[in-house]
Amino acid sequence: MKLRNLLFIFLLATVHQTSAQSLYDQNTVQLLEIFFSESNWDNLMDAEMSGNEGYLVADSVRINGVTFFDVGVKYKGNSSYNQNNAKNPLHVKLDYINEDQQYDHFNDLKLGNNYKDPSCIREVLSYDILRKYMDAPLSNHINVYINNELMGLYTNDESIDKHFLGGHYFDAEGEFFKCNPQGGAGPGGGGYPDLTWIGTDSTDYYTRYELQSEAGWAELLDLINTLNNNTSALEDVMDIDRVLWMLAFNNVLVNLDSYTGQFKQNYYLYRDLNNRWVPTVWDLNMSFGGFPGNNLSVSGMQTLIPMYSNDSSHPLIQKLMAIPQFKKMYIAHMRTITNENFANGEYLMKANELMDVIDASVSGDPNGFYTYTQFQSSLSTNITGGGGPGGGQSIPGIQVLMDSRNTYLQSTTEFTQTPPTITNILASSPVPTYGSEVTITAQVNNATSVYLGYRLNHVLRFYRYAMYDDGQHGDGVSGDGVYGASFTMNGSVAEYYIYAENNEAGIFSPERAEHEFYILHAATTAITPGAVVINELLSDNSIQEDEYGQSNDWVEFYNTTSEVVDLTGSYLTDDPTILDKWQFPSGSVILPHDFLIAWIDDDEEQLFIHANFDLSSLGESIVLSDPSLQLLDQVTYPVMTADVSYGRYPNGTGPWTSMNTTFDAENSNEVIDAISENLLQGSLVVYPNPFSDVVHIRYSESKRLMLTVVDIAGRVVYENQMNGMSGTMNTATWSAGSYTIMVCDEMGSKASLRLLKQ
Repeated sequence: MKLRNLLFIFLLATVHQTSAQSLYDQNTVQLLEIFFSESNWDNLMDAEMSGNEGYLVADSVRINGVTFFDVGVKYKGNSSYNQNNAKNPLHVKLDYINEDQQYDHFNDLKLGNNYKDPSCIREVLSYDILRKYMDAPLSNHINVYINNELMGLYTNDESIDKHFLGGHYFDAEGEFFKCNPQGGAGPGGGGYPDLTWIGTDSTDYYTRYELQSEAGWAELLDLINTLNNNTSALEDVMDIDRVLWMLAFNNVLVNLDSYTGQFKQNYYLYRDLNNRWVPTVWDLNMSFGGFPGNNLSVSGMQTLIPMYSNDSSHPLIQKLMAIPQFKKMYIAHMRTITNENFANGEYLMKANELMDVIDASVSGDPNGFYTYTQFQSSLSTNITGGGGPGGGQSIPGIQVLMDSRNTYLQSTTEFTQTPPTITNILASSPVPTYGSEVTITAQVNNATSVYLGYRLNHVLRFYRYAMYDDGQHGDGVSGDGVYGASFTMNGSVAEYYIYAENNEAGIFSPERAEHEFYILHAATTAITPGAVVINELLSDNSIQEDEYGQSNDWVEFYNTTSEVVDLTGSYLTDDPTILDKWQFPSGSVILPHDFLIAWIDDDEEQLFIHANFDLSSLGESIVLSDPSLQLLDQVTYPVMTADVSYGRYPNGTGPWTSMNTTFDAENSNEVIDAISENLLQGSLVVYPNPFSDVVHIRYSESKRLMLTVVDIAGRVVYENQMNGMSGTMNTATWSAGSYTIMVCDEMGSKASLRLLKQ
């Protein structure tokens, strides 16, 4: 997978904003109304569930009053689904037929039915905790009506799809697996997604993992082989820190319908831009001890040992825990989760807040699996009975479980070991210049090893380097407990953390690292005329993809200086009468003699730089202005051929011309001299070339063609229609030099040709 040169933007506002009610606002129960023309919709969806698990098309769906048409709806789930249930889990796909349909920038709704959860908050509360430590779905509650009949209260979980991958892992086209057994977990299945090595034949793994991308089996087998047979190389193919957070979370919250449990399931694996597999936790409806497997009593769950499932059937746990440093990191993450949520009672405050929001909806739910009285006591009381068909086991009260679990964990040998202390973290320069050396120091006591983890781009992985207290690494006097390490500021931002350990325990600073980190911004200069120029653009793109896997229009900017230039607050527009049409967000900086891509796709809510307008492939003007709306650069481009860009050559300074696309790279002098394949070869003839006073155009069919000619500076010198099979252009007044003729027919087919006047 190619690592793109992406610039991370520290947005001052949340990524997902909308004029409609936010789909994952936890302070409000959402409203979903589904309308089927078929009165037997339930039987039809049961039939699909038992067959190909296809969708039934709803005539319309309303989300918080916003209507969508022809929406795909189906049942989902394993043990939570039963054809005898009045309320089954749902998957609602807004873009099933109409691909542009979305609500609050989401097109998939994954709805759980609160099966086996008398509190109705296990999933939402668990995700709320998990998002503090690793990337995880958003989650809240929603009331569902079908054909005006209330089905009841559901959990509403963000789908782990391309939208999620692009927003969290900065790419959506990598290898991607859902790690759940095909056909569901349990005895008689085809095996578990336990990451056990069973040989080189990928077909042996088909029943254990569900491929979500076009390819990826070879890469997945490489991961499994490395884990089991070459563990020392695992950190190069897997994001170990996120794995340790996942395992720590599963253990502390007794989330045993997971990799840590009997079926080793309910997680996704995505191979990111660093070619490392990243885990994402999924399906937390049985967290907080709600999973009936593993034969644990409530007391057994309260005293679940930190090293639970450290055995050969869980190689991801066994192999990592065999490495002392990873084991200490895992315990450090467990300690952080416990202290930040359960030792201080924060989880209980959040639980009560969530239950207050849904109280009326639970009371009015005609198809709930538990009574309203059981809901009210579900934090402080173990609940027996309910849960739908096959129910009856005791579900621990969340507070009953977690208060005792906190007491137990705090008493374990792993938690009572004393880790180092890390204080007084300093950078040698709070705003370093680009290319300068930066030294990070920290006061660390009771440590045998100290490490600095850092990266110079948010999409890159962290690397850890030893810090020293030897008086030779910017650390002051040898042996004074101040540790130092240096790096070169070859980026616009540096993100870093410190990890220290002794023979017994480890600790991170900040404690939520690597999910959270300290930040250094390089010194920047304000933008001035000529410092940054529009360098290349493409208005008809099917080649380059943004972080969401979408091929959209783009404009490339080039920094002509030896300084880091800040575009924050500058403006871009395709309408010279509205200069402030779109403003660059905070953090829009360009390194010296480097490039910045702005996606011009009318979707500025996406993660990186996305403008609120589109480019026209028929040609228009692009204008760049500074924060005071003073002109910095502008270009008028002609009719564009598909996947042929318009750019400067030489790079940043030269005249404009059509060229082979050089996305985020030095521009090329290769021009498009051939007719586009969208028009038949030989069907269009332009002659003579070179020309003097007149140019003739012939076409093999009688069609209306739009002709646009631009000079080497990008100025339009001729624009007209040709009706019929031939035409001429009077070029007597044109200056000698290079021109590009762009031809577009009435069906949208395009061609581009280089012309030369003698």
